[in-house]
Amino acid sequence: MSVWTGCFCLQCVREKEVGVVEDLGQFKRLIKEGPSCIIWPLQSVVGRLSLRVQQLDVLCETKTKDNVFIQVGVAVQYRVVTESAYDAWYRLTSPTSQIQAYVFDVIRSTIPRMELDQAFESKDDIARAVLEQLQSVMKDYGYAIVNTLVTDLAPDTKVKASMNEINAARRLKEAASHQAEADKVRQVKNAEAEAEARYLSGMGVARQRMAIVQGLQSSVAEFSQEVEGATPKDVMDILLLSQYFDTLSTVGANSLILEHDPATVAKLQRQVGLSFLRDGSGGKDLLS
Repeated sequence: MSVWTGCFCLQCVREKEVGVVEDLGQFKRLIKEGPSCIIWPLQSVVGRLSLRVQQLDVLCETKTKDNVFIQVGVAVQYRVVTESAYDAWYRLTSPTSQIQAYVFDVIRSTIPRMELDQAFESKDDIARAVLEQLQSVMKDYGYAIVNTLVTDLAPDTKVKASMNEINAARRLKEAASHQAEADKVRQVKNAEAEAEARYLSGMGVARQRMAIVQGLQSSVAEFSQEVEGATPKDVMDILLLSQYFDTLSTVGANSLILEHDPATVAKLQRQVGLSFLRDGSGGKDLLS
């Protein structure tokens, strides 16, 4: 009678992993990280499951309510539940395919109820719907869904170009409106500046004339006091005649023909006297 004796074999499982041990094809137990002894060749470690968070990127094409086809990118973050490692190993052949199928189902039942702009605004709602669906289904298979993220919403290239043109046209319209408003303000300010300049110019002319009148009045008074027998009218005649000859000298340089006789000088005297020898307040003659 012969007795068969097996040997113990040492198996090591890495950190954040769990090993599945079978005994002649039948599930025996789960071994955690670190060294573990199994009876070889009756027992063997048939597989290892990672307990770390993994990410599955899913790209799904669907159509919006306004008949625009878009590519929706979804990132699913999941991990194996340690206590349910048996279900994760034996109940699903391909967990990634199962997750991808449920993502397709949620995306293609949610996006078609939204228009394109609404889909962009509702990325969080779409991600939440995918998360709730996957959590309710995958927990029975030993998987915990940590989070789902809608990473991309990409319409067709022509749709993108048209959206950019619409946005550019709106921006140009706003820019034209702002430019017109700026031109309006600029014209108003220019008009105000011109009015202010004319006002100040008028004030300057008025002050200049006032200074001339005051200077003439002072000159006449001083000359009348210093020269005996001279009347203010005599002084004004001399001043006007002097101004008249200065004017002739200046105008003569421009080849102009002017009438010149004693009557003209007398007429000029009367006109200038009436214009310059009266003050602006009461019209009082400065020679009196």
